[in-house]
Amino acid sequence: MMSKVKILYVEDELFLGKIVKESLESRGFEVCMESDGAAVLPAFERIRPDVCVLDIMLPNVDGFEIAGKIRELDPDVPILFLTARTRTDDLVKGFAMGGNDYIRKPFSMEELIVRVQHSLGLRNKQPDGLAAAADEVTLGRYLFQWRRQELILDNSARRLSFRENELLKFLYENRDKVIDRKDILNLLWGNDSFFNSRNLDVYITKLRGYLREDESIGIITLKGIGYRFVTG
Repeated sequence: MMSKVKILYVEDELFLGKIVKESLESRGFEVCMESDGAAVLPAFERIRPDVCVLDIMLPNVDGFEIAGKIRELDPDVPILFLTARTRTDDLVKGFAMGGNDYIRKPFSMEELIVRVQHSLGLRNKQPDGLAAAADEVTLGRYLFQWRRQELILDNSARRLSFRENELLKFLYENRDKVIDRKDILNLLWGNDSFFNSRNLDVYITKLRGYLREDESIGIITLKGIGYRFVTG
């Protein structure tokens, strides 16, 4: 018998939290719910969840800070933020702290479940284009250690978030091709909604910044279509 997927769910609105917890459990998930930010890390270490679903506005310790601390304990576990915030700087901060995805409040249970399942699928999937390759590939002056989620330049390693790593892998696998923006959104986010499209913009900007030391590498925007990843 397969073990249940364990979700660490953090929500300080107790009425909403109870509904979501019971709905997830009715669909076969094992859910540990916390409402106080200070209690989240002990709960994480106790249950070692398969995925974390974090509200941002929490008492004592906010969701951003919690995500950063979780990332120090586990670089791979998917982290999904629940938030009413849509400002770009909030999105950037969330991704910088290790978040993999955002779910905007109010949300449906169907959306939450799809996003949870999608995040788990990405974590467990190895892309065909790199599955049979070495653990690292060369991108101009950079060394991309995709299994370790690291981008190395001149012996200095940058740790990539889960989503950054997945996006760079996809770009590399499709290098020198026209990449449809919708294909990226459907693969990495599960749909091409406006909110997810904004997330993609943030990630593309971040990767461009990471790769800026080598002018032979570029992520070219093809307006109205998508991107082309060139590696010199």
